[in-house]
Amino acid sequence: MSTTKDTEDRDERVQDNATPSEKGAQEGKGKEKEQRSEEEVLKSELEKEKDKFLRLFAEFENYKKRTSRERMELFKTAGQEVISAMLPVLDDFDRAMKELDRSGDEDLLKGVELIHNKFKDTLQGKGLEEIEVSQGDTFDPEVHEAVTQIPAPDKSLKGKVVDVIEKGYKLGDRIIRHPKVVVGN
Repeated sequence: MSTTKDTEDRDERVQDNATPSEKGAQEGKGKEKEQRSEEEVLKSELEKEKDKFLRLFAEFENYKKRTSRERMELFKTAGQEVISAMLPVLDDFDRAMKELDRSGDEDLLKGVELIHNKFKDTLQGKGLEEIEVSQGDTFDPEVHEAVTQIPAPDKSLKGKVVDVIEKGYKLGDRIIRHPKVVVGN
């Protein structure tokens, strides 16, 4: 313990006896160390701020992409509710067309057929697609809605669609109404 005290006393004496240029050099070294450490602190703070900025920028870019994707999805299915409400009208039109075809009134059939086609084309222009299902198609529970099962009239119709009760429709990639079918058992 006395040796450290002696060393400190000696250093003080050397500083006291040092020439002004030596004192300036010693002070310069102390300031240089202070500047370096201050410079290092500033560099590390700058790196932290850069990192924070980059993370914030990446988060903002992800937000823009996500909202853009959501907006596009919304535009694709914006009219889904209205189109779904129009599907029963389209079904009624199909039934009316069948009955008018049976009645034999050609002029009335042509007039209703024009309106029916215009209505159908308008809905297709908005992205509506009919899901094509016919007798003999394989039953797919992801696409079809089985209303009932009946004994298959033919062995080849076992597990397949026997009859289509109601047409199904897609709006874009999304099924808005599953086709209702009868499945052979």
